Amino acid sequence: MQADFLDAHDRHWDDAERLFKDQRWANADHLYGMSTECGLKRLMLAFGMPFDSAKDRPNTEGDRKHADKIWTRFESYRSGHHKGAGFVLSTGNPFSNWEVSQRYAHQNYFDEAWTKAHQAGANQVRQLVQKAIWEGLI
Repeated sequence: MQADFLDAHDRHWDDAERLFKDQRWANADHLYGMSTECGLKRLMLAFGMPFDSAKDRPNTEGDRKHADKIWTRFESYRSGHHKGAGFVLSTGNPFSNWEVSQRYAHQNYFDEAWTKAHQAGANQVRQLVQKAIWEGLI
C-alpha cells in the first residue's frame, strides 16, 4: 500500500473525535496520536522531508517515529523552509507522555483529562494541515 499521510491524518482524527464523544478515552487517545503523526509527516513532506518511494517511508530513521518524537522532529523541517514561519507549533510537546505502545495498556489508564490534552495537540496539527491546504502548500 502507498502511504497517504493526509488521508490517514483525517481518518484518524475523525475516528478519534467519534470515540471521544462516546467516552472511549483509550482508543480516542491512541488515534489522536496517530492523527498527529500523520499530519506532521505530511507537513514535513511539504517542507522537504526526504521520502523513499520504493520503501514507502521517510528516508531518515528519525523521521519514522510517532507523535511523541515527531512533534520535535517537525521543527527541523519547518524552520528550514521559506514558508515555515507560518506553521509554528506550541513550544511544549503535548505528546511527550504519549507512546504508541500505550495501545496495549488497559483502558482504565485513560481518562477525559488525559485524552483532552492529546486532542488539543492533535487539533493544533489539524489547524496547520488545513492552513497548508488553504495556502496550496499541500
